[in-house]
Amino acid sequence: MTIIVTGAAGFIGSNIVKALNDRGEQRVIAVDNLTKADKFKNLVDCEIDDYLDKTEFVERFRRGDFGKVRAVFHEGACSDTMETDGRYMMDNNFRYSREVMDICQANDVQFLYASSAATYGGSSKFVEEREYEKPLNVYGYSKLLFDQIVRQVMPKAKSQIVGFRYFNVYGQRETHKGRMASVAFHNFNQFRSDGKVRLFGEYNGYAAGEQTRDFISVEDVVKVNLFFFDHPEKSGIFNLGTGRAQPFNDIASTVVNSLRALNGEASLSLAELVQRGLIEYIPFPDALRGKYQCFTQADQSKLRAAGYDAPFLTVQEGVDRYVHWLFGQL
Repeated sequence: MTIIVTGAAGFIGSNIVKALNDRGEQRVIAVDNLTKADKFKNLVDCEIDDYLDKTEFVERFRRGDFGKVRAVFHEGACSDTMETDGRYMMDNNFRYSREVMDICQANDVQFLYASSAATYGGSSKFVEEREYEKPLNVYGYSKLLFDQIVRQVMPKAKSQIVGFRYFNVYGQRETHKGRMASVAFHNFNQFRSDGKVRLFGEYNGYAAGEQTRDFISVEDVVKVNLFFFDHPEKSGIFNLGTGRAQPFNDIASTVVNSLRALNGEASLSLAELVQRGLIEYIPFPDALRGKYQCFTQADQSKLRAAGYDAPFLTVQEGVDRYVHWLFGQL
C-alpha cells in the first residue's frame, strides 16, 4: 500500500521517509518543491516509488492516480517564521493542507500533519486548548487556523487525523534550511568557523543565554509520528516536545564540548567556556523584540494519555549525537 510524504525532501519529511524505508516500506511517494534544488541531498539515501512537485500533487491525488493510499504524512509547508507575505503563507500552510485533508477523508486515508508550537506565540502555558493559542506571526496563525478546521472536522472524521505541534526541532537533514535551521546546527558551524558560539544576551528578564525552549531531536519526532501511524484509531492535536525546557546555554555548551571531545579535549563548565571566550553573548536584536518566545515547554499530558510512553532525549544526549553526525558529514 502506498504512503505519501509531502515536504519529503525537507527536514522532518526526509527523516520520516528514511524511517519508513528502515521499516521496509518502499512504496513511498515523495512530494516537494525543489526550486531550491539542494534539498535533493536529503533523499539520496532514501528509496522512493515516485516524486511529484507540490503543484501537481493535489489534483492527481484527488483523481486517484496513486491507487490505494494508506497514509499521508503532510510535512510540506512554509516554515519561515519571519515570512511576511500572508497570502503566500495562507496558501501554503492553510489552503493546501485543507485540500489534502479533505481528499484523505474522502478516501479513508490516515492524515498525519505538521502543526507548530508557534500557535501558542505569546502564551506562557503550552496546552492544546484555545485559550492558550496566541500566535505572534502569520506563520503561527496559518497553523492555528488549520488546527481550528481540524477541530471542526474531527468529531465526524471517517479516518485518522493527527496534528503535531512541533516545538524546537533539531537534527540531521536540516542543512538546507539556512537561517531557519536549528540553533544546534548554527552553533556547530559557528564554532568551527569562528572558534566561539554567540548567544543572545539578557532579554525580558532572562539572563544571557538563559532564554529557554523545549528542544526536541528529530529522532523523537519521527518516533512519535510512527507511533500514531501504527495506531490509526488514535486522532487529535498533540504537543510534540520533550516536556523539558532547557536554556540556549545548554545547546551551546553541549555543541562546544562535543566538538572538543572529538578533538581529544576535556569538557568545560559553562563558566569556563564563557571565561575562555568560547561562548560569547551579544545584545538582543531590536528586530526580534516583542516577537520572540523566551520560554516554551510542551505539556505532554495529551500525548502520554494517548499511549506514547517512550522517553525523550535530553539536549545533552540529542545534541551530542547530532554533533557526531554533522562531524561525520564533513
